[in-house]
Amino acid sequence: MTGSGLMIIFLVVIAIIVIAFLLSFVPIGLWISAISAGVNVGIFSLVGMRLRRVKPKRVIEPMIKAHKAGIKVTTNQLESHFLAGGNVDRVVDALIAAQRADINLTFERCAAIDLAGRDVLEAVQMSVNPKVIETPFINGVAMDGIEVKAKSRITVRANIERLVGGAGEDTIVARVGEGIVSTIGSSEKHTKVLENPDMISQTVLSKGLDSGTAFEILSIDIADVDIGKNIGADLQTEQAVADKNIAQAKAEERRAMAVAQEQEMKARVEEMRAKVVEAESKVPLAFAKALENGNIGVSDYYNLKNVEADTNMRDSINKMTDPTREDNE
Repeated sequence: MTGSGLMIIFLVVIAIIVIAFLLSFVPIGLWISAISAGVNVGIFSLVGMRLRRVKPKRVIEPMIKAHKAGIKVTTNQLESHFLAGGNVDRVVDALIAAQRADINLTFERCAAIDLAGRDVLEAVQMSVNPKVIETPFINGVAMDGIEVKAKSRITVRANIERLVGGAGEDTIVARVGEGIVSTIGSSEKHTKVLENPDMISQTVLSKGLDSGTAFEILSIDIADVDIGKNIGADLQTEQAVADKNIAQAKAEERRAMAVAQEQEMKARVEEMRAKVVEAESKVPLAFAKALENGNIGVSDYYNLKNVEADTNMRDSINKMTDPTREDNE
């Protein structure tokens, strides 16, 4: 094979590689689809998207969808929203749904809602088909002390104007629960709540609980009402038990003080007895000293001893004839 033949083969291979690279870099098929759908987009615009690291398919396909639905958006708007991290396809679907539902929703508002982290398509659908939020049983206590449990269903519709910065479903449920507790608590008797459960919904609905939220409350319906515990009786019982415990504690304190005082008196008695014993121990010394000094005679001493012996004998006889006397002593 001659050198010219090899050169031709080499050039053909290079041409094939260049064409393959161009076909992979330039989305020819997507460009043809856009032109056939009536979307005026240049081939160099698609190449520019590649260079800006934007997937042309993520922009052109929603652009075709919007064009077929009669919504005027530009590739620059869709591309900028994609670069900002938004979901271009969901935004276009939301715009189409809003147009079909005759809801005034601009691309800028829709893109802002999407970038705020909310599902804008779900919000538009909720504006058309309101959502029902069911709360758990909420407990309230009437003025007569009876606990009343109420479950409600809240029908809400998305408020497109307040989706950005508005509170969510949890705030709605919390506010409705607070209103139910307040309404039950202001009722004089629990029977009134059972007779007119719609009183709760009317009172709660009149408070404008949807202010500052991303929803508009259409209705609040009481789904179920039940009777709970007799909270007033339980509180009175607990108070009675607490009062009894306090009284028992005070009585125990007084008993302990009485026992301590009794022990103190016994200690004093023993102390006085010790003093008596100590005084009695000094009597023999006093007698001895009196005998030594001649103040008394021996006969006087013996007479005193005889008197003591007679006294002891009489005490012994009395104890034998009257046993209770010994116990009393």
